[in-house]
Amino acid sequence: MPESKHKILVVDDEPSVRNSLAMILAVEGYEVATAEDGFDALLQLKQALPDVIVSDLNMPRMSGFELLSVVRRRFPHIPVVAASGAFHGESVPGGVIADAFYAKGQHKPTDLSKIVADLIRTATTRASAHAIESAPVWIPRNGKTSNGIPYVVLTCTDCLRSFPLTVAEGQASPTTQETPCLFCSGNIRYIIDFSLSVVSPQKDKMKAASIGGKTTAA
Repeated sequence: MPESKHKILVVDDEPSVRNSLAMILAVEGYEVATAEDGFDALLQLKQALPDVIVSDLNMPRMSGFELLSVVRRRFPHIPVVAASGAFHGESVPGGVIADAFYAKGQHKPTDLSKIVADLIRTATTRASAHAIESAPVWIPRNGKTSNGIPYVVLTCTDCLRSFPLTVAEGQASPTTQETPCLFCSGNIRYIIDFSLSVVSPQKDKMKAASIGGKTTAA
């Protein structure tokens, strides 16, 4: 159990999952706050900064993919855990900007506590590593021009100017890409939104994890 109450922010659009994850961490002695999506989480970050953020990936309004990108750029000292039932294994999925991964419905509830404790213990080292290289910008797919050419709009993180960039059809992928800014010498690292291609298992078909006698889905 933590010697002092570290603050954890749990972000998930499913109330049952959100409350269950918060309960797991609260039992371990953490002070837990919750948010229902990325926008809600950013509003809470204006009020107080947590020691660790645990975020679902597939959420309405602002997905966890985008939220974690914003957090890494604005608050690089905060370690984050990506949580989802759409991926397998223990490593962080490609294109997800997180320090650790919790596979909902696959990992044991106690695994989340161990992950959070490890991130708190190594927070200083991770913050230094994050500061060396800025996180890629999460870019939504903007659509097509009048000529049917797909494009995205990039905003330079140095000069803050925006410009359109044509992309190949179906280019959205977990791969981090780079392009020079049209206005300054800055180099923009970005990921084109691929979240729509990531589908969590259907709740009525998914093998849910048992938490406190209840089941939770991704």
